Amino acid sequence: MALDPQAQAVLEQLAALGLPDFTTLDPEVARQLSNVPPPSPPAVASVSERTIPGPAGEIPIRVYAPEGSAPFPGLVYFHGGGFVICGLDSHDGVCRELANESGCVVVSVDYRMAPEARFPAAPEDCYAATCWVAENAGEVGIDASRLAVGGDSAGGNLAAVVSLMARDRGGPTLRHQLLVYPVTNCAFDTASYHENAEGYMLTREMMKWFWGHYLGDDGDGAHAYASPLRAEKLAGVPPAHLITAEFDPLRDEGEAYAERLREAGVEVTGKRYAGVIHGFFSMTDAIDAGRAAVRDAALQLRLVLG
Repeated sequence: MALDPQAQAVLEQLAALGLPDFTTLDPEVARQLSNVPPPSPPAVASVSERTIPGPAGEIPIRVYAPEGSAPFPGLVYFHGGGFVICGLDSHDGVCRELANESGCVVVSVDYRMAPEARFPAAPEDCYAATCWVAENAGEVGIDASRLAVGGDSAGGNLAAVVSLMARDRGGPTLRHQLLVYPVTNCAFDTASYHENAEGYMLTREMMKWFWGHYLGDDGDGAHAYASPLRAEKLAGVPPAHLITAEFDPLRDEGEAYAERLREAGVEVTGKRYAGVIHGFFSMTDAIDAGRAAVRDAALQLRLVLG
């Protein structure tokens, strides 16, 4: 399919801004440029912030509650950004939309990022945050028996990895994983990496830059907690809703992960959204397919979590 006209318009608008190539910047500068809140985020019933214990200090979280009476189902959400950039503010809008559409309390996690904290710092923080939510669910209005994890891009990787960690470490019990164009493999050799190497916002060189900072010179990109597609076994993880975008370098590794989950007997829903680019899930004001994808993901959360 041809590039969606709305996605094309977004790319043209971004090009007109003349933003620097992130791969030429210091990671901290890139992080500051990327972690910007949306101009007019949707209202939710409440938003609160706090810190919780983590393996290397306090982890900031932001809690979004929908309308209604607690306890709600819960979604622990991990933002994208290649393990290097973005943060709570950049993903404020999508967390609000997910809370409103799904009826879940959404807990957004400000995990440690590379290169200051390389792998496995991020997954260990995300697992610790998920455990904290499960153990202290009542404090944030969540029913611990109806808990899911989710994330986009690098955050999709972290949601998949936390699902593996919960299986491997005996808990907590997760009912669902929402994987939005997830990073699943430290490799750059798929057809989608070649077809969409540049020109569609996320580039092949950006992904090399992200992985380089995340792993460093001696990191193990083949480890299942870095590249869940390489996990020896995937049985025993929760059902997944997996979203990919046609014009995205990560498309094929996301779809390969969905297939491996199915082969392992894990229920998988979701689809490839035609004509759109990486990041479209957070572009609901500009790309209609983004709003449709959020609604589809929220519907699945409602079906699974009640």
